[in-house]
Amino acid sequence: MVGELISLLVAVFWTGSAMFGELGSKRMGSIQMNVLRMGMSLLILMAGLWIFTGSPIPLYADGQTWFWLTLSGLVGYVFGDYCLFNSYLIIGSRFAQLFMTLAPPFAAISGWILLGEKLSFLALIGMLVTMSGIALSVLHKGGKHGLSVKLPLKGIILGIGAGLGQGVGLVLSKIGLYYYEACLPAGSDDFVSVMPFASTCIRAVIGFVGFFVILSFRREMNTMPKVLRDKKGLTFALCATLCGSVIGVSLSLMAVKYTEAGIASTLMALSPVFILWPAHVFFGTKVTAMEILGAFISVIGVSLFFL
Repeated sequence: MVGELISLLVAVFWTGSAMFGELGSKRMGSIQMNVLRMGMSLLILMAGLWIFTGSPIPLYADGQTWFWLTLSGLVGYVFGDYCLFNSYLIIGSRFAQLFMTLAPPFAAISGWILLGEKLSFLALIGMLVTMSGIALSVLHKGGKHGLSVKLPLKGIILGIGAGLGQGVGLVLSKIGLYYYEACLPAGSDDFVSVMPFASTCIRAVIGFVGFFVILSFRREMNTMPKVLRDKKGLTFALCATLCGSVIGVSLSLMAVKYTEAGIASTLMALSPVFILWPAHVFFGTKVTAMEILGAFISVIGVSLFFL
């Protein structure tokens, strides 16, 4: 029961991360928000590594480990979070979290392509159910053919991109962890429990550098002094970082330890459902019965991947 409760807490914290991410992005800009968030994540992770390993820099990682985790950081953080935080600006965190239920299908497909993992019949059904739930939430009656999309096309594309980035980035991280564990020297068994955080630290380095480059390329570096003086914006960025990258990720690792991965993953995927009420209260967004049903159906689709 402990693992199930922790998994539910993860969904709560990821809901908070999404809402603070939307507030911060609308206040200071999505790229600026990600530069701050990645920077804060990196500092916290390095401090944690320093405490537990004696070094703020990830130990033992070889070239292949850095290569795969760099790819994971580029796909998962830079591309995925770029899409996610920009989707907050267009369709809001409520619908953005709904599109994040596409991450398991994209992870399953990329795992099949990159790792030769089997795609079960239930996984294929899960993909269809998940997409049906999303369609139920974003479509409504009207238009030439009786149905029309209630969201801007750009927001939908960004939402799909966010799910794609997280799903593919997860598989690339899995490959990176495989190489990381293979290169550990004898006598470093204690480091295995810290390895996921060291890997996340490497990904955070790439994420921070990637968003910094995007900010420079867009010639928006001059916005950072103002952003750094914005106390409310910094608070939103810190809360999003703590809820997502720090507490959320740490609790997700604990959840998998205390219960089956399938149960944990399904419960952690409940954030599109959990976010409906606070989005209505704090953002004043209207929530229809079809949107609630669609969110539940999407989560049911995710659960089929782990049966």
